[in-house]
Amino acid sequence: MAADFSAMAGDPALTAALTAAFDAAEQVRGTTSPNPPVGAAILNAAGELVGVGATQPPGGPHAEVMALREAGEAARGGTAVVTLEPCNHTGRTGPCSHALADAGVARVYYVHGDPDANARGGAAHLRDRGVEVTQLSIEAPTLRPWLTATRFGRPHVTLKFAQTLDGFTAARDGSSQWITGPVARRHVHEDRRRRDAIIIGTGTALVDNPALTARRIDGSLQDHQPRRVVIGHREITAEAAPKLHELGFEQYPEISAALRELFQAGARDVLVEGGATLAAGFLAAGLVDAIQAYVAPTLLGQGHAVLAQAVSETLSGAARFDLDRVTRLDQDVLLEMTRKA
Repeated sequence: MAADFSAMAGDPALTAALTAAFDAAEQVRGTTSPNPPVGAAILNAAGELVGVGATQPPGGPHAEVMALREAGEAARGGTAVVTLEPCNHTGRTGPCSHALADAGVARVYYVHGDPDANARGGAAHLRDRGVEVTQLSIEAPTLRPWLTATRFGRPHVTLKFAQTLDGFTAARDGSSQWITGPVARRHVHEDRRRRDAIIIGTGTALVDNPALTARRIDGSLQDHQPRRVVIGHREITAEAAPKLHELGFEQYPEISAALRELFQAGARDVLVEGGATLAAGFLAAGLVDAIQAYVAPTLLGQGHAVLAQAVSETLSGAARFDLDRVTRLDQDVLLEMTRKA
């Protein structure tokens, strides 16, 4: 999701740095958990972009260090722009706030404060070292899942489904391939590679025999593959779901157990892809943080609904979401929404 940089309209150098930092963060989504996908950019004293970096896989350097490495001595007297407050603790890597101060950076702009009690304090440390520090009044959408997961102690959950214009995910005979066209399906695979896990129910596993992989246009696997997770009590046999058995999957009896185990294993951003019973279960438990609805210009009149049961008996009690973005994908439309606060 694109960020709104209108507040920086009067500073083209800062806008360029923010754009570079946001783009860098987006490129590493799905590869950094349990750490956040952070982007950083360095401007030299003349306002020229001299370094860009993003968080590396766990154990590797953070975004600020990567950007400083690229900038070298040009960082001295310059400006750092980071999508998250520079950390102030030593874990598998050193404190990024110290690295920025040691590099001689004169100014630091950051987007989100760090909610982690063990890591926060970088802004205060930089100010103590004489660095000018400013928090920007914008949002970094790439960090939204990680921030939600940190707040609730469970993975951020996106419910994804494809439906006809009249709200059906399959025809009366059960056929569902394909409701949406190839452009929308390619978009799904690009999105999958940025997730930590894909979750389905046992019904979907047994009926559809899905691979739950992220693939390129030519059918080859993307470099990053999300974990494959099935929720439910029914046994998933190799005869019924050979793809899952070949690729490997995890199974949990119910939603809370799955989210608890996934979070402990480092997952912060998960995608729920089906089916209708599982989707209704996540919604009824109040565990859906975002929705991706792929809508096809197709009418069925009758068929299988998105949800297997009512979330509310009244309109006033309906689960409501804010519409964030509408994307046209050839003849289909993707609606992206987040849960109302």
